[in-house]
Amino acid sequence: MTEQRSAPAPVAISPLREAATVILAQQGEEAALDELARSCRQQAYVFALQLTGHPDDALDVAQDAMVRFFRSLGRFDASRPVRPWLLRIVRNLVRDRARRWRVRRTESLEPADGVLRFEPRDPRPDPEMLSARHELQALVWRCVQELPPRFREVLVLREYQDLAYAEIAQTLKIPRGTVMSRLHRARRLLREMVHRRRNTTGEVGNG
Repeated sequence: MTEQRSAPAPVAISPLREAATVILAQQGEEAALDELARSCRQQAYVFALQLTGHPDDALDVAQDAMVRFFRSLGRFDASRPVRPWLLRIVRNLVRDRARRWRVRRTESLEPADGVLRFEPRDPRPDPEMLSARHELQALVWRCVQELPPRFREVLVLREYQDLAYAEIAQTLKIPRGTVMSRLHRARRLLREMVHRRRNTTGEVGNG
C-alpha cells in the first residue's frame, strides 16, 4: 500500500545552485535569502503537518523552524544539502512540543490536498471509486498519526518526503541500517492498523 509515493516533491534546486544560494545568503544577499525562504517555507510546513496532524501546530512549527534556520545559516556548511538540515530542525521542534499536543493528536484530520496521496490519479475517475479512495487515504492518514513517533518520522520522510535512506539517516542522526529496520516495521504496523480498522469499524469498504 505505501510502496507508491505520489506526494508532490519540493521545488527542485540543483546542488550547485543551492550551494551558491546558501553562500550568497550567508553574505546577506537579499535575493538569495528570499530564494531560500521560498524554497524552504512550504517544505517546513508540509513536513510539520505530516508529523503533527494539526494545521495550526504545523504553522507554528514551520514559522519557528524558519527562524532557527536563518539564525544558524551562518554556521551551515554550504557543501551539504539544505533539506535534511531543515527537516531535522522541524523534527526537533515537533518533538520538543509533543507533550502539549498529545490530546490534539487524538483528533482525526482529513489529509490536505497534495499533502498525502497513495494512489495514482485516474484520468477518468469513477465517482464511487474516487469516494472509496478518498476514504482509504483519510483512514491511512489517521493511522499514520497514531504510529509511535520514531516510526511515523521515518515513514513520513521516506513515503511522503521521498528522501533516500542516507538522507533520512542524516536527518534523524541514526545509522542507515536503523532507518531500514524502522521503515520496515513502520510499514508493517501501518498495514496492520489499516487492515484492522477496515475489518472492525467498517470505515472503508473491503472491496
